[in-house]
Amino acid sequence: MKVLKRHHLRGDGVAEAREALAAFGAELDGVVELAETDSGDVLLLNGEPVAFYSDDRLLPTVRGLMRWAPERRRVTVDMGAVKFIYNGADVMAPGVVDADPSVEEGDAVFVDEEAHHKPLAVGVALVSGEEMVSSEVGRVVGTVHHVGDELWNLLD
Repeated sequence: MKVLKRHHLRGDGVAEAREALAAFGAELDGVVELAETDSGDVLLLNGEPVAFYSDDRLLPTVRGLMRWAPERRRVTVDMGAVKFIYNGADVMAPGVVDADPSVEEGDAVFVDEEAHHKPLAVGVALVSGEEMVSSEVGRVVGTVHHVGDELWNLLD
């Protein structure tokens, strides 16, 4: 992933980004830029990639989640699932130990691990939060971005 252009986001652009990220309790407190990359647009906060556009929806990056430490839209997996999610796999029901019960199918969610609650991935809920916990088989979150992918390594 390569940055092609960067420009400051102001006014309505920042307000729209704040509204989109509010579901995760995110705060855009600093210099907000939009970086156009060869793989899509990325929102930078003080030079750090904190959100990205996926299917015309603004989602937080794993780095953004580490910055904001949200409590909402969380899906927690057991330690056995970590290596698979770290490699970009979708979240499977047997690995889920907890999920925000307010999550509905189609919502943007983030995945963390049960030991330290460190964010691992961002994805889209394929079922409700309650179903994630009660199900024993099947995919429950479609992973869009994870630790170690191109977006994670964008400005390193």
